Amino acid sequence: MAELGSFALLLALALSVYSFLAGMAALIFQRQKAAAQPTNSKIPSTVPQSGGLRSLLRQSSERLGETARRAGIASFGAVLLAAIILVVCAFQDNFSIAYIFHHSNRDLPGPYKFAVLWSGQEGSLLFWSLLLTGYAFVLRLRYKTDPRLFAYASVALAGVQIFFLSLLNFAAHPFAIMQGNIPADGNGLNPLLQYPEMVIHPPMLYLGYVGFTVPFAFALGALIMKYPGEKWIHITRRWTMVTWAFLTCGIFLGAHWAYSVLGWGGYWGWDPVENASLMPWLTGTAFLHSVMMQEKRGMLKVWNMWLVFATFWLAILGTFLTRSGIISSVHAFAQSSIGDWFAWFLVITLAVFLFFFVKNRKHLVSEHKLESLASRESSFLFNNLLFVLLCFTVLWGTWFPKISELVQGNKVTVGAPFYNRVAIPVALLLLILTAVGPLLAWRETSLESLKRNFLWPTIGAIVVAIFLMAAPESWGGPFGLKPWREISYFYSLMAISLSVLVILTVASEFYRGGRVISRHSGQGMFASMVQLTHRNTRRYGGYIVHFGAVVVIIGLAGAAFNQDQEKEMAYGDKMNIGPYTLVCRSYTEDDAPNYASQWAMVDVYKGGKPIGSMTPVRRFYKASQQTSTMPDIRSTLNEDLYLVFEGVNQDNGHPIIKAHLNALVMWIWMGVWIMLIGTGLALVPNAPAPVRAPATARLERAQPAPVATGD
Repeated sequence: MAELGSFALLLALALSVYSFLAGMAALIFQRQKAAAQPTNSKIPSTVPQSGGLRSLLRQSSERLGETARRAGIASFGAVLLAAIILVVCAFQDNFSIAYIFHHSNRDLPGPYKFAVLWSGQEGSLLFWSLLLTGYAFVLRLRYKTDPRLFAYASVALAGVQIFFLSLLNFAAHPFAIMQGNIPADGNGLNPLLQYPEMVIHPPMLYLGYVGFTVPFAFALGALIMKYPGEKWIHITRRWTMVTWAFLTCGIFLGAHWAYSVLGWGGYWGWDPVENASLMPWLTGTAFLHSVMMQEKRGMLKVWNMWLVFATFWLAILGTFLTRSGIISSVHAFAQSSIGDWFAWFLVITLAVFLFFFVKNRKHLVSEHKLESLASRESSFLFNNLLFVLLCFTVLWGTWFPKISELVQGNKVTVGAPFYNRVAIPVALLLLILTAVGPLLAWRETSLESLKRNFLWPTIGAIVVAIFLMAAPESWGGPFGLKPWREISYFYSLMAISLSVLVILTVASEFYRGGRVISRHSGQGMFASMVQLTHRNTRRYGGYIVHFGAVVVIIGLAGAAFNQDQEKEMAYGDKMNIGPYTLVCRSYTEDDAPNYASQWAMVDVYKGGKPIGSMTPVRRFYKASQQTSTMPDIRSTLNEDLYLVFEGVNQDNGHPIIKAHLNALVMWIWMGVWIMLIGTGLALVPNAPAPVRAPATARLERAQPAPVATGD
């Protein structure tokens, strides 16, 4: 099995090399042929030209390009075969393969054996290659959309395939054989990864990471061939939306995993590997906004080209961070030599893109200029600048320990306060732009129009802000009159109030459009808004994404009101946190084939009334000899009660319980679902507008038929 897997990877590499070289040769010959053809010639391009062998090669360029396309398609089959073999070996407990020995064991549950494919260094690179060739497979099947542009993109993808398949064949081989005696059992999967969400979190994250290679390939192809018009932007936008949705899902699944497994009571700690996934998400989000300026007004062509490249490049940089050992993180893979491979690949891709950008930059001249600050163009421009500023802040903070070590000789790390000092004000400014943007017109917006459309949403947001500041703590919520004066609470209330402003502006856009349709069609308001959304799914799907984003921000703003307590609790001991009283009822142990467990059973009271029991768990995994915690979380719309079993006092045997009361966390997960629904809606084609008869025809149909009379 291992030999067959190795052969499949070697075959995939050979096919990718052929796809790259043959595809590039076909494009060069086609370009030379087009340059030699007179612009006013009526001779078909398929008519043979003189020139011996060179002419023959030119005539064969289309056939050569087709073989390159088919070789690229076949490479997906070869990589898929290798991935299937690795998964089968995991289920067969084939510990003769070193990768299976290090990341699996006999008692590992089936879903986690399947997840072995992406749980380690070599397997995750194989999974990355599988997704990359899968994306390229779809692209090569759809080549008839624009054969020449897709041919350039296919060659670019083949070049990236060569890099990852070379890694698998020569530096991180997933089918390497164990030396010496075959062990009876494996080391087992990392305990932190033995959680249901880890079966879907890495695939979603990788689908986002890898997917950004496709927009980059289209952008590079359009840049090389000086692609006329904006068609490549239309194609790229849809690919970017799909991969952005996958990356969004992956990031928040990772946040939920950190919240549910790591036992620290949080979901985002500005960890370097978390930052690595955030950076391409920020630039990808900026591109999805600024691309509309290129489509509508022919502006920001250079900016969009660099945003697409930066998104791809940052995705590879994030992979370099997690695999080179250059940083320390609970999420990172072990230190290895493949970091050098990624470093060279980053340099090469930057050099290639920079070369063609300098060579063809005159093709990217904007067709229009910014005419007014009170316009939708300016809103998108400032939006982009803020996203890029936030991305640079995250990049600088992530690399600062390494930079300080190189400059000063000692490593200086930065924590959450550094990021928050920039991220929070930038987020507040983005909320303002998100609220104002839908109310602005292209080119220029009159001040009177802005006042008219912005007045009621502003009043509503101010009323909510006053209400939150005046709400008594006795209501049981996180808000009270006293704490808002502190800066963290002030920022939180500002974020919630501005989120309400965005929600009201989005609602007003739906209402105004629905009212127009309702007036002309006689339908109800809800049906009219549904019809409005169907007519322009991209615009109103985007508004739903904005609505989901502000729901997420409301959830994040709740962190300012979190509380925590820790106490050693003997049987019957009590601990109070917020409106809850926790009573330790018992402590027990359990044993399973894969792990042994310790349970603390805690009764929960709210306002003196029992509302249930909670059982935080601490597990000891036998194969890896590692311990992990499984918090118990009771979630409501208002707050999460989060209990962690920290362990047992060895002197008296009493369990140690840590309790967190986290405000508004459920809003984060709800907001993500709304964002994904909005993205899916934005990908749906617009419904055709109903064809209406002219007013005169409607009037004629409405009048009664004339009565025949005799002379």
